[in-house]
Amino acid sequence: MSEIKKLKYAMVTGASKGIGRSMAVALAKRKINLLLVARSADELHGLQNDIKKKYGVEVDILSIDLSLPQSPKEVTDWVNAKNYAVYILINNAGYGLWGKFAALDLTAQLEMCQLNMNTVTSLCHLLLPILSKEKEAYILNVSSTAAYQAVPTLAIYSATKAFILSFTRALRFELKNTGVSVSCLSPGPVDTGFASRAGLDAFSKMAEKFNMQPDEVAEIAIKGMFNKKSEIIPGFTNIISVYANRILPKGFIEKMAAGIYKTK
Repeated sequence: MSEIKKLKYAMVTGASKGIGRSMAVALAKRKINLLLVARSADELHGLQNDIKKKYGVEVDILSIDLSLPQSPKEVTDWVNAKNYAVYILINNAGYGLWGKFAALDLTAQLEMCQLNMNTVTSLCHLLLPILSKEKEAYILNVSSTAAYQAVPTLAIYSATKAFILSFTRALRFELKNTGVSVSCLSPGPVDTGFASRAGLDAFSKMAEKFNMQPDEVAEIAIKGMFNKKSEIIPGFTNIISVYANRILPKGFIEKMAAGIYKTK
């Protein structure tokens, strides 16, 4: 047991499905041991068994609701109690809500803020002392191409992702002379069920034309993280859209976004 405790681990939040699940598999293929964190215990157990059987790496899981304020400390306590050496932290857990700000439930929007921003911030702060013990360590925070512009009817979601992008870049600068590399992943539409959970059923059919697959995004993300890239934007179309958002008038971009995500 003492030998297992000395092994290095990658932690992935939101690991039970979508990009998080694909990133867990991409890491396992590289023979990296895993700590998988998500809300669904059944899905985590299934993924744990699959990965251990296929790739022969150590996998431990923690079923927890990361939208609760106390959860980051509970995750950290779990890591410390088992004396895990974490050298990769992937903050992937998050979700969006679609609709006009005034019409959406305030509590639900604040819970989204808690998960998308506060949980990421807390886990970075609480786990950084553990990561800093390693000669080389990595933090990968998952944002979105929505971070690069205001998106009407996804107002709070896009704002939370803008926070993640800005926070990640600042943290990267602060840690530039340490062994901890910090990167930000900003995917566009991905075939993960995000649109359905956000309530974007009308948009989901159109998104199918532009969706990337989670495995493809995950592979780009992991390669970019290990190459210590500051921003990782999968897909040529998404790169172009981010560039356009930087040079075109904000009002024009917001009008376009409002047309794409408009409500009835």
